[in-house]
Amino acid sequence: MLEPGNNDELPVIPGKRYFTIGEVSDLCCVKPHVLRYWEQEFPNLKPVKRRGNRRYYQRQDVILIRQIRSLLYDQGYTIGGARQRMSGEEAASDGSQYKQLIRQMINELEDVAKVLKV
Repeated sequence: MLEPGNNDELPVIPGKRYFTIGEVSDLCCVKPHVLRYWEQEFPNLKPVKRRGNRRYYQRQDVILIRQIRSLLYDQGYTIGGARQRMSGEEAASDGSQYKQLIRQMINELEDVAKVLKV
């Protein structure tokens, strides 16, 4: 597991629809109890809850958690500062990251389509 503040690469997010809290913990290098705490502190972090109150995170949740982790551990923000930054005007720049991710996914899907046509 990466230590807080360590800038090593995080694992690649697999192409799944839902992730358990344990999987997200490994993907984001954050302990599960921290993820549960962040759910209380960041209103836009809302995993789907199913049977027995089990959490299932989607890809955008994992990306959001990585952004929160970066703000807190790498950039030195407090919880309040990170929450303010994510809800403020700078959240608009995060939208460009989503657009970039979508473009990347489209390119990958087009590559797959080309392979399937052969």
